[in-house]
Amino acid sequence: MNVTITPSSVRGTARAPPSKSYTHRAILAAGYADEATVRDALWSADTKATARAVELFGGTVDRHGDGSDTLEIDGFGGRPDVPVDVIDCANSGTTIRLVTAAAALADGTSVLTGDGSLRSRPQGPLLEALADLGARADSTRGNGQAPLVVTGPLTGGDVSIPGDVSSQYITALLLAGAVTNEGISIELETELKSAPYVDITLEVLDDFGVEARKTDAGFAVDGGQSYAPAGGEYAVPGDFSSISYPLAAGAIAGTEGVRIEGAHPSAQGDTAIVDIVDRMGADVDWNRDAGTIDVAEAPLSGIEVEVENTPDLLPTIATLGAVAEGDTHIANAEHVRYKETDRVSAMAEELGKMGVETTEERDSLTVHGGDSSLSGATVSGRDDHRIIMALALAGLVADGETTIEGADHVDVSFPGFFGMLEELGVGLERDGRQ
Repeated sequence: MNVTITPSSVRGTARAPPSKSYTHRAILAAGYADEATVRDALWSADTKATARAVELFGGTVDRHGDGSDTLEIDGFGGRPDVPVDVIDCANSGTTIRLVTAAAALADGTSVLTGDGSLRSRPQGPLLEALADLGARADSTRGNGQAPLVVTGPLTGGDVSIPGDVSSQYITALLLAGAVTNEGISIELETELKSAPYVDITLEVLDDFGVEARKTDAGFAVDGGQSYAPAGGEYAVPGDFSSISYPLAAGAIAGTEGVRIEGAHPSAQGDTAIVDIVDRMGADVDWNRDAGTIDVAEAPLSGIEVEVENTPDLLPTIATLGAVAEGDTHIANAEHVRYKETDRVSAMAEELGKMGVETTEERDSLTVHGGDSSLSGATVSGRDDHRIIMALALAGLVADGETTIEGADHVDVSFPGFFGMLEELGVGLERDGRQ
């Protein structure tokens, strides 16, 4: 699907979709349990992949609702079955990493793969860690990338792993380690990037009755534990990665203001987007108790932003920088190159098609807003939901129409994204149809 955006002002109320990061962890945590209900879950392409994996491990996932869903999950009680089929993780990097560690608990062999983008993403450090913990874990091509072949059972123990490639490796080991005999103690070989995502994991584990902890060297979780949320239920909070889009839309095109609901505080590092738009000069007010954010358009100025802990915000910040006066320097961004696509290069190249000047370095992206003039163009979504949504924001204030190719990939994290834009007053066409 291609979507064409007409320059528009936005106004009204938007609601945050449920958090993708929390939903992934909650679905798998419920899988590790005997049974659990996950409320307000995000039912998207990525989270469906995690649900399919739970079912291949012997659980069942029954969905009720439309939008914010309720998932009734009968789990596999901490010991997954050997899957009867290949586990297809589609385009979900979170799924393949979390599920690879779960597969190592099975008393037999599991095969995991995904689409072309997922098969290019690094899994080597996790495979090596699982091997050190008693499993056999191999890349079929010997390059540390999927397809993966994992043979358990995992026994647990002590392991070291780099922290600067993906925090999802640590999350995967902590989730699986709770049901091993020995538990798992993780020593970080390098500084941890995207640390708030591990904080999310610790929060979800605690809500499911599992004790895990930070240590002087890294993280640890005792073995022999059981997953069981209080009252048998867990509720997913709103997603601040997704909140970044209506928030940025209000900051650059909200002449009458936008209110965002469902913005309650949580461990998500991407809550930083509220401070970022405020620092850039937008009129923003976050009522944490009510879970609402009010934002209105104001002249923006470039700033320096570190995305070490908030890699998913880079596309949104790059678009804000294209509208702002002066330079917006996005630093500590090398790990953002290992997402669904190389998001540093993707934003530089696609914004470049719209007349935006950028300077790209290995670990940073500088957007020269003062030297740029946003013009409508045909751009590629790069099969990446966050690139698509960020480019749609740029189309709100570009001179002329902007067509985004492959826009259907927003289904990965925000299936209702374009519907939300329409409700806020944005003129858009899908494949030429209004």
